[in-house]
Amino acid sequence: MTAWLARGLVRRSNEETNLRILVDADACPVKSEVARVAARRGVAAVMVSDGGVRPSAFPEVEMVYVAEGPDAADNWIAEAAAPGDVCVTADIPLAARAIEAGATVLTFSGEVLNARNIGPRLAQRDLMASLRSADPFFQGSGGGYTKADRSRFLQALDRALS
Repeated sequence: MTAWLARGLVRRSNEETNLRILVDADACPVKSEVARVAARRGVAAVMVSDGGVRPSAFPEVEMVYVAEGPDAADNWIAEAAAPGDVCVTADIPLAARAIEAGATVLTFSGEVLNARNIGPRLAQRDLMASLRSADPFFQGSGGGYTKADRSRFLQALDRALS
């Protein structure tokens, strides 16, 4: 497996718009959907992982394997994100960094995160972390990933690429 660790080594498919899809791939439930959309639209997709993700069969999808460590993939994506890119992640701090870099951010369920709504999401994340640390029996409200989530994601990705 080849690892690209420098920002400039990952090609951009459309030099006019500099459009890429950057995917926080380690726990991403929509990798195959991103790959299919990238192939259909002719857009480069970059799956960033610490090594636990298999390469894609689609030529539009490039794999970036970062060194293991806390937030290594997040740091790579945040440094690579640029205006015109679409970043796919559920990591709220990474989303904030990508938004600051000018990228469009989509969650796995198709929610668009932007400068208007990222502040409350960061505050909610911090509150939930505090609740979990104060009460080891605290259970969050996370449900399973549904077909409706996948459908919303695909619709949001198509809109972001248009």
